[in-house]
Amino acid sequence: MKNSERYLIAFNQIDKYLNNELSRNGSYVGFSQAVNKVAQHNHIVKRFKDDLLEFAVLRNAIVHERTDPEYVIAEPHDSTVEKIEKVLSELTEPKKVIPTFSQEVKSFKISDSLADVLNMIKYTHYSQFPVYEEDEFKGLLTANGITNWLAETVDEDLLSREETTLDQLIDYEEGTENYKFVSRDLTIYEAEDIFKDQVNKEDRIDAVLITHNGKSDESLLGIISAWDIIDIP
Repeated sequence: MKNSERYLIAFNQIDKYLNNELSRNGSYVGFSQAVNKVAQHNHIVKRFKDDLLEFAVLRNAIVHERTDPEYVIAEPHDSTVEKIEKVLSELTEPKKVIPTFSQEVKSFKISDSLADVLNMIKYTHYSQFPVYEEDEFKGLLTANGITNWLAETVDEDLLSREETTLDQLIDYEEGTENYKFVSRDLTIYEAEDIFKDQVNKEDRIDAVLITHNGKSDESLLGIISAWDIIDIP
C-alpha cells in the first residue's frame, strides 16, 4: 500500500471520529472546522489540534490537486504517515493514567513524624506524600509545606524532627486542596490539562492522585506530578 493510501485511510478515520464527536445527526462538518469545534471539549483533539490542521493541508494537496485517480501530487514521508496513524490511535484508544502512571504510592499516617518523611525524601527523592488518619485522607504533604513550616517556626529554640508530627505540618501547605483525585480511566491528556488549567491560579495542583473511581477513600493506584506530565510525548 502506498503511503498516500495509508495516509488517506487514517485521515478519513479521524474525520469520521471528529464528526461522531460533534453528534451532528448526519450533517457533515468540514475537517478543519470539526477540529476547531471538537478541540473545545475534547482533551486529545485539543492536544493534537495543530497536527490535525496540518494533516488537512497535506490531505488537500493529495486529493484536490491530483490530475487523475492514480496520480498524487505529494507522496507523504514514512514519518508523516506514522505520525497521523499515531494520532488516530491516540484518539480511538487513548492512553489512560493507569497503567501509564501505575506505581506504589508512599503515604504516611497523620501521627507519623517529620523525621519519617525526611528519611523517605532522602532515600527516594520523592517530595509529595498523601497523609491519612486511619482510612481518611487528610491532605497532601509536600516539600513546600515542610519549608513553610520551617520558616514559621524558625524563631523557636527547640524543634524535634522525631516529635513533630504531620498533623502539625499539613496546614502549612500553600493550598488547602493542592491535589485532585481522579479515576483510573482518565486519559493522560485530561490529566495534563488539569495541571495546565492551574498555571495562572493562586492555589495550584501539586499532584493528581489516582484511585479506581476517583474517590479519596479508595486505595491509591498511582500519583502524577507536574514533572511527570512534562515527560508525556
